[in-house]
Amino acid sequence: MANKASRYGRTLIVFVLAVIAMYGGLALNGEWKPKLGLDLQGGTRITLEASTETGEEITPEKLEEAAGIIDSRVNAYGVAESEVATQGDRNIVVEIPGENRDDIVDSVQQTAQLRFRLVAGSAPGQPAAEPTPSPSPAPSETADGGEGGGADGRGDKPGRGEKAGKGDNAGKPKQQAEPSASPAGRALSEGLVRADETPKPKKNQQPSEAPSLEVPTEPTQPTPVGEVPTNESSVEELLAWAEAPDPASMRKFSEFTCEDADDVPDNPAKPLFACDEDGNKYLLSPAIIEGTQLSDASFGIPQNDVQYVVNLDFNGEAGDVFAEVTRAIAGTQKQFAIVLDEVVLSAPVVTTPITDGNAQISGDFTAATSESLANSLKYGALPLQFEGVEVTQEGPTLAADQLDTGLWAGAIGLALVLVYAMLYYRGLGIVVVSSLALAAALTYGVILFLSEQAGFTLTLPGIAGLIVGVGVTADSFIVLFERIRDEMRDGKSVRVAVEAGWSRAVMTCVIADAVALLAAVVLFIFAIGVVKGFAFALGISTVIDLIVFFFFTKPLVSWLAQFKFFSSGHKLSGFSAEQAGIDRIGARRPAGVMAR
Repeated sequence: MANKASRYGRTLIVFVLAVIAMYGGLALNGEWKPKLGLDLQGGTRITLEASTETGEEITPEKLEEAAGIIDSRVNAYGVAESEVATQGDRNIVVEIPGENRDDIVDSVQQTAQLRFRLVAGSAPGQPAAEPTPSPSPAPSETADGGEGGGADGRGDKPGRGEKAGKGDNAGKPKQQAEPSASPAGRALSEGLVRADETPKPKKNQQPSEAPSLEVPTEPTQPTPVGEVPTNESSVEELLAWAEAPDPASMRKFSEFTCEDADDVPDNPAKPLFACDEDGNKYLLSPAIIEGTQLSDASFGIPQNDVQYVVNLDFNGEAGDVFAEVTRAIAGTQKQFAIVLDEVVLSAPVVTTPITDGNAQISGDFTAATSESLANSLKYGALPLQFEGVEVTQEGPTLAADQLDTGLWAGAIGLALVLVYAMLYYRGLGIVVVSSLALAAALTYGVILFLSEQAGFTLTLPGIAGLIVGVGVTADSFIVLFERIRDEMRDGKSVRVAVEAGWSRAVMTCVIADAVALLAAVVLFIFAIGVVKGFAFALGISTVIDLIVFFFFTKPLVSWLAQFKFFSSGHKLSGFSAEQAGIDRIGARRPAGVMAR
């Protein structure tokens, strides 16, 4: 008997110490307030208006598809209870909890049309004095490299995305006759180098020797004059056109300026005139790889580097095309361009083939901007373009007095439940109060942890889910106590009735909690918006109810039953004969006599 009491006591001590240890870990973080939702603390509201300038039809289906993609993007930052909804026939409204969430605005409105194209020509983005007879391979410095040149040089132009790959730097750019205000030279990484970069000589190579180039084994042949390929053309045809573009495209390119860039549609099946952020213009081939052919996109800092990059993983077909293209232009000083929403992020040359289907976009990225671009690419391009983006900071949608009234109502209701439990179950009310208090402490600790680690945001529906969970916990007490009294009516002593009643009550409570948990899971999977927050909170409280029921409530009842105050059936213990409807403890209730 003493051994049992000691065992139950140890279980209670270990469980309480585990809760204290959890709060000790939370104290290291120093944050004691969970993240609140838009309805409790306000946040950022972004209103997007679909553009009609492109001539593309705005249908409800496309608007819903765009809203779904935007929802995936913003909620990729965590379980933040962000709300995305269509409004009218051309607007999408995004509501993000928290102050000054302008860091997500770019990710929301970015179309994210990513395409890889071959560079057929490049020049400064100002009007040309006269048409050039042939395109230059790239904006460039002299043969000894630009400012900051060398394989380890770093450019000083901010905001320019670059492309990284694998291999050793090889090849030396030719001196360009066409003047250009090209950016400073910069080695991108192994495998790719910018067109204005002079690679270092290989080891044991004399300075006077020209570095060796890896030339494609099967040179491409120019396409017939006037024949323009499409994105359905073969890689050989696209390479040939990039080598000798048709005269019409050349003429238009010479007249094109970067001021005209916004008026040029990005049609993947046709050549494109585009500019980079440094003001250089490019004549580009039809798309060779689409952003829809990405298997994944992520961000991070590569090993032995300090700059954030966006990592791209092509699917099998795109990886094969990428390998074929880089194999063909490796060592030839020909470029390909990475174009995002009609802006050239990077136009590197290839020194060695890249055959693993992986690539990187690097540049002047921060953690926020690289995450934004990676999420935009990962969840796909928007089917519509948007204009008239309006960003406002919103206050809580619920008045402060209404929220306070709701919290007071919940506190009064909980107090009434506790008072009723103390009056009806008397001594056993200690179990109810202590179990609910411990469950509340455990729930709050879990919410704090999830807010910090998973971005969980507490909303008013979430609070409702936690309150419903309290009701589930109270049901467990009632089932257990009444089962124990049933066993006492069958003539069992208090100690024996506690164990027998537990064995009969445990399955009932587990099944009830399993049903509540299943309902929470189904709601979370199929519901949208704030209903997900309700389901998530209900699931948390249900799991915590099971933990408290097994590791605190049952050991506490069994531990109390070892004391004479409870085992003797004192009238204030909750185990009295009068409350069980019998004459004395250990006596069976007469047949046909109902409990009072």
